[in-house]
Amino acid sequence: MAMTMTGEVVLPADQQTVWEKLNDPEVLKRCIPGCDTLEKVGDNDLQASAKIAVGPVKATFKGKVTLTDIDPPNGYRITGEGQGGVAGFAKGGAVVRLEPAEGGQTKMTYDVEASVGGKLAQLGGRLINGVAKKYADTFFDTFAKEVQGGAAGETTAA
Repeated sequence: MAMTMTGEVVLPADQQTVWEKLNDPEVLKRCIPGCDTLEKVGDNDLQASAKIAVGPVKATFKGKVTLTDIDPPNGYRITGEGQGGVAGFAKGGAVVRLEPAEGGQTKMTYDVEASVGGKLAQLGGRLINGVAKKYADTFFDTFAKEVQGGAAGETTAA
């Protein structure tokens, strides 16, 4: 089952600060819902483990994330895939772009394409899309607090 998500968020920090935080595994680990580990294993490669719950399906996903098309401090493409045992698999990617916004803030836009299989795919698109949006909103709210140390950003996802 495939899904897409696009959106933008205005973050309360300058573009360079947002870029640095977006490339800091410890910051990302704190922001990704359910993330247990996120470790750099190469120049542009990370390994991750996260506990995910979608309706009645709960699993720990383990996988690899790769950054490409890196254009500091303007953005990159992130791709990854993870295995969740009997719960299934997830794979996909996103293009993340940063640009200056009013008042010294930064606008981050993202275009995500992902697919899931196994038990997760059997749950139905509406449930999976709802959970994906909730996880994205949680990530961006937490990330906004990280980049400024307490202030929340505005999120809009379509």
